Amino acid sequence: MKKTVQIFSMLLIALTVMVSCKKDTDPADRDFFVGTYSGTITYNDGSKSISDDDGKVRVVKAGDTYNFIFGTGIPDITGVKFQGSGDTYISIGDGLTGISVNASKLKIAVSNSKGTWSADCTR
Repeated sequence: MKKTVQIFSMLLIALTVMVSCKKDTDPADRDFFVGTYSGTITYNDGSKSISDDDGKVRVVKAGDTYNFIFGTGIPDITGVKFQGSGDTYISIGDGLTGISVNASKLKIAVSNSKGTWSADCTR
């Protein structure tokens, strides 16, 4: 059983590495995309404020839905759908405005009932 778990773990790691995208891959060009953007990220919900000048945001796209996974204790933004505009996508939906992502840049300026997020990151 232990050996089976180790083999499964190694396969999962290998699959993650294989599907992670190169730095010049634009999320708009893929049905499945995983990429990490680095830069300044912030979050404020009125009771706590988090800021990280060396923050990371993992962007995961499956189909037409994006998830933005933050580090540093910042809540994730999930289930985002985009409307295309050239090579940059702008988010649409309730409260989720001001997200643009392409192969090299991620910019977030989101404010909704759960808080305010910002990101100025590159890949």
